[in-house]
Amino acid sequence: MFVRDGVSRRQQILLGMIVVLFAALPGIAQMAPTRTIEELKVETQRRVDKNLSPVGGLKSEDAREALANIHSLDRDEWAAAWSAIGERYAKRAKSEEASSDNKAAQADYQLAFRYYTVARWPVPNSAGKEKAYQNALAAFRNYARFLDPPLEVVRIPFEGKEMVGYLRLPKSTRPVPVVLLINGVDSRKEDLIQGDASLLRSGIGLVAVDMPGTGEAPIKADVGAERMFSRVLDFLGTRPDVDAKRVVAWGVSWGGHWAAHLAYIERARLLGTVVQGSPVDVFFTREWQEKSLGTPEYLFDLFAARSAVYGVKTLDEFLAYGPRLSLKQQGFLGRPSVPMLLVNGEKDTQNPISDLYLLLQSGGSPKLAWVNPEGGHTGRSEEWPNSRISEEIVIPWIKVQLQSASEISHANSSD
Repeated sequence: MFVRDGVSRRQQILLGMIVVLFAALPGIAQMAPTRTIEELKVETQRRVDKNLSPVGGLKSEDAREALANIHSLDRDEWAAAWSAIGERYAKRAKSEEASSDNKAAQADYQLAFRYYTVARWPVPNSAGKEKAYQNALAAFRNYARFLDPPLEVVRIPFEGKEMVGYLRLPKSTRPVPVVLLINGVDSRKEDLIQGDASLLRSGIGLVAVDMPGTGEAPIKADVGAERMFSRVLDFLGTRPDVDAKRVVAWGVSWGGHWAAHLAYIERARLLGTVVQGSPVDVFFTREWQEKSLGTPEYLFDLFAARSAVYGVKTLDEFLAYGPRLSLKQQGFLGRPSVPMLLVNGEKDTQNPISDLYLLLQSGGSPKLAWVNPEGGHTGRSEEWPNSRISEEIVIPWIKVQLQSASEISHANSSD
């Protein structure tokens, strides 16, 4: 019997048949292995302790308690463990509110929202995660009742349905300029609308709706789905307290894909767009997806998060769906656009940095790019967390775009 390296020829043939068999099964061969439950627990605790995405803002002792009650990769078990922590904070917040301790109540409602958000993360694709998502919405809206400036829940009619969004306007002379915030596959409008207080302090309002295929969005991601955001601009034009001629869009991760779209199709109504860590072209290819779905940069269930945006189930469906969303395939690249700020990290393993360079070099109109050579997804690194990127790079650029328009308007009115 012929033997090589301790393996018989027959064994080699059988192993080869198994490899071919798995390669032929749709939606299996290309799927990268997820973390084991123990690896997931260790990595989650590490990120909590270091205040890293997607579990930033949680308490280390709470995380240890939740993780001690998780013994498998079952989605409902994950949801239940984190929801128990969220429920505790929600109950405490209600008690504090009843005793008129509104400051403490607001803080605990916010913590409840954060724990329920981790419970449904990255997407509510099980009964327990869906319940956690609904609890997260309730906790956030309880928290938002105490926000100053206040948060307004807006309901915008859309093709027989509605978009649920949030609007926050600063306490300053009206009408005010506005930034349209667009979330990614696993974040939501609730995460974004509370995160940029410096814009409000600068007299700039915020509006946010869930991007297609996420949260309370009325449609899935597909060619033409950017029309959702055009409808938001229509809505802003009806508000006398909003300066609809001074609007910038800011999309993060997948949300930046839509911000890039808007840079082309809404040139008449936007002053600029921020495209941060976002898909453009290569991201949608089979080759990139097969490579990136297993990245350890993402905590877990990346395929579940991405496929939910399209509303597909199998890997084959997912890989076939994506390419038509490429900005290159749709013929946008090279067209005139509003000014764009392109942001990402050279070491991003979720969205290819080559997409940023492709967009940057695609003519049409000048663009500005900020690339962190040590940065991962969205440009973040230990030296440059997302908060610093926002404060020192993105928000100053947004202010320049809005201020320039104000100065031009003032000059024209003085003539």
